Amino acid sequence: MSAKSATTHAKWIIGKVMGTKMKKTAKVRVTRLVLDTYQLKYYNKRKTYFAHDALQECTVGDIVLLKALPEPRSKHVKHELAEIVYKVGRVVDPLTGKKVAGYEFLEPLTDPAHTLGEEPTLAEKLQELNISAVSSGATSPPDSMPTQTP
Repeated sequence: MSAKSATTHAKWIIGKVMGTKMKKTAKVRVTRLVLDTYQLKYYNKRKTYFAHDALQECTVGDIVLLKALPEPRSKHVKHELAEIVYKVGRVVDPLTGKKVAGYEFLEPLTDPAHTLGEEPTLAEKLQELNISAVSSGATSPPDSMPTQTP
């Protein structure tokens, strides 16, 4: 068999960068859950991959997406960095869109809707939606109940 067949098991892998000390290479740890069929319990199984980072843009702690190369770049490097999914230290609250460090906001909250304790009342919400709480006589349901006479 002279034909060379490249087999890659995982074409796309997501993992956490553990080291960037090598030139244009990132060490990425991938964790996956494996079921123990005897105990019926899941365990973490970790594997380390070396990925080519041409622009040297990832740092330790980033969550990255790796793409398998069709041919290995070297003995150990068989993947390339496709995308940085989450950059370390740049956490943004999904509700407010403000930067967060732990439980503290780095930027002050200026929007009154997001401040605690100032919940708008039902009448204010209805007024924003242009719905009146009082119904007019034209929209009231008609009397369709027949009256019984003995």
